[in-house]
Amino acid sequence: MPAGKRYHAMTAILRRHALHSVCEEASCPNIGECFNAGTAAFMILGSVCTRNCGFCGVTTGRPKSPDTREPGRLAEVVEALGLSYVVITSVTRDDLPDGGAGIFGASIRAIKKLNPDCRIEVLIPDFRGDRNALAAVVEAGPFVLNHNLETVPRLYRRVRPQARYERSLALLATAKEIEPSLLTKSGLMVGLGESEEEVFQVMADLRSAGCDFLTIGQYLSPSLRHLPVRRFYSPGEFEAFVRRGRELGFRGVEAGSLVRSSYHAAQQVALPPT
Repeated sequence: MPAGKRYHAMTAILRRHALHSVCEEASCPNIGECFNAGTAAFMILGSVCTRNCGFCGVTTGRPKSPDTREPGRLAEVVEALGLSYVVITSVTRDDLPDGGAGIFGASIRAIKKLNPDCRIEVLIPDFRGDRNALAAVVEAGPFVLNHNLETVPRLYRRVRPQARYERSLALLATAKEIEPSLLTKSGLMVGLGESEEEVFQVMADLRSAGCDFLTIGQYLSPSLRHLPVRRFYSPGEFEAFVRRGRELGFRGVEAGSLVRSSYHAAQQVALPPT
């Protein structure tokens, strides 16, 4: 439940430093557990997204100009909380020439400067396929680069109308081309009307793109205005995804009803290959 001493302390420090978390903006069901454990997925570049995905609870509209001081404030919060692993994500900023990649890079460098032992995972948008924007993030040196495919190709028009499956898949492969040693990650939601075989095919596509880690979770509609849940998966079905992931050679697969792309992020990459 979203309550407890550390939960309120975390929300207070985010407000004090004018920062956002995807935990709050996307109505994550794990917010109570994570905030009380002193972990959060920080969301940079504001809280208003330029895209209108059918599954997402983040506000859509016209964002404000980027705050160039945000990376410094983020680094100070990471230092104040004594974090050893940080997840940074953002809204999609199609209004910016680089999609916000420069702020991602500046945030990584600022955190490293104040917290040299901190490992940084970034969960990035697709930057509309701009290789230079992607390179600006990769070259800043994140520990893990995450980009969620979210769903199967057949459902993209309904679920992610402004995204392209092939473009997102290519982003993960290109990141490996730029820096072969970089760990890459992606995430899927299930329950939107996909078939099990379609999920298996997406998993195979990700491995072909060199993706190292995968998360699969149950889609939960943020409100009645969002896409409805078509079905709920059983624990056994999530276990089947984990088994297939091992067969395909992922270094780590976490699948379950409340699994989200940033959930147990540090623990996942610390595990030995499955």
